[in-house]
Amino acid sequence: MQRASNDRIHAADGTARSIRMREFVVLMAALMSLNALAIDAMLPALDEIAETFAMTDPNRRQLIVGIYLLASGVGALIPGSLADRFGRRPVLFGCLTLYAIFSAACALATSYDVLLVMRFMQGFCTAGLMVLPAAIIRDRFEGDAMARLLSLIFLVFMIVPVLAPSLGQLVLQFAPWQAIFGLLTTLSCAVLAWAFIRLPETLDPAERQPIDARTVLHNLPLTLRTRVAVGYVFGGGLTFGAVFGYINSAQQLIGEHFGAGDAFPLIFGLTASTLFFSSFTNSRIVERFGARRVSHTALVLFVGFSIAQTTAAHFAPDNLWLFVPLIAGNLCLLGFTGSNFGSIAMQPFGHVAGAASSVQSFIRMTLGAGVGIAIGQFYDGSAMPLALALLLCSLAALLLVLFSERGKLFRRPGEARRYLAVHDVMKG
Repeated sequence: MQRASNDRIHAADGTARSIRMREFVVLMAALMSLNALAIDAMLPALDEIAETFAMTDPNRRQLIVGIYLLASGVGALIPGSLADRFGRRPVLFGCLTLYAIFSAACALATSYDVLLVMRFMQGFCTAGLMVLPAAIIRDRFEGDAMARLLSLIFLVFMIVPVLAPSLGQLVLQFAPWQAIFGLLTTLSCAVLAWAFIRLPETLDPAERQPIDARTVLHNLPLTLRTRVAVGYVFGGGLTFGAVFGYINSAQQLIGEHFGAGDAFPLIFGLTASTLFFSSFTNSRIVERFGARRVSHTALVLFVGFSIAQTTAAHFAPDNLWLFVPLIAGNLCLLGFTGSNFGSIAMQPFGHVAGAASSVQSFIRMTLGAGVGIAIGQFYDGSAMPLALALLLCSLAALLLVLFSERGKLFRRPGEARRYLAVHDVMKG
């Protein structure tokens, strides 16, 4: 299989199209950022949407976010197999087109139920924007090199959650909430044009997988049968779910419970900005120390911060400036687990990267979205439901990782490679 050169990624299908590494990183981040924008840019508009549709249940407004996340997870099963058969480019272009169509449909919704249906369709039909970047990267990279590149992409991508609430707030200063969906439509069209012109096809035609019942039934459950991957997939889903719970309830928690509504975009952006720092640091250290050692250390620290968050919610429930650094710490540590967990889980599946990325994204997103919705709906006017969820999810994730690693954490890179080699021999 043709690999990336040091500074360019070339097409695998014999065409002359290629892209420089820096542009490739930014483009992959832009694809992922459309998902982040669809979530975080909506947060400042939740109150206005609730007023438009005269909602009486204050927690129901969170479904604007939760239903999109859940639909993205359900839809993740489809694009990977399609991309393994037809190539990465055509499936990606279809997802971007549908993103633009359903963004426009959300802006035209005449009732809250219709809006939720359109949001579900938007998330379901555009799940490829979450699945395909990992498959495209796996076509050209593997192991700790893949983890490093994912961290670089995550680094660029994380600018969006920091700025998205402020961007949504800015739009609301001049236009109604529907204009935010209009902005999403415009941005998706711009990214579609960019990818069409510049992105090469990374899937070698010789590695395309036929779509038939036997192939799909073999490829999609493969993660569930692979011990070295399954704990990281489910563990990642739980940690993401706890963070999704924060995203779902952040506007109510910060704006209402802590009484800092005017400062919500700034505070949310401040906590999210820690992911930028951790992703940058991870990209610098992961090849030296290995994805396992870095992510295992971060997961143990995540448990520690969650214990502190639960303690603070009990003894100082109204202290915003104790809550903020603790939740920022949890988000920071997510930057050391997310991309590394994903890279470790994808390592055994180079021959079916699209299908593996689909099933792993399906598990992570449906589990994460379901947990996040549940946390949001348990919001009771305090930070305690979120704190308990962070603690329980991180402890469960630690147990799952221990299962995948057969009880041994902090493996050195060489040890991890030997472990995978033995696993591949046994599997063969």
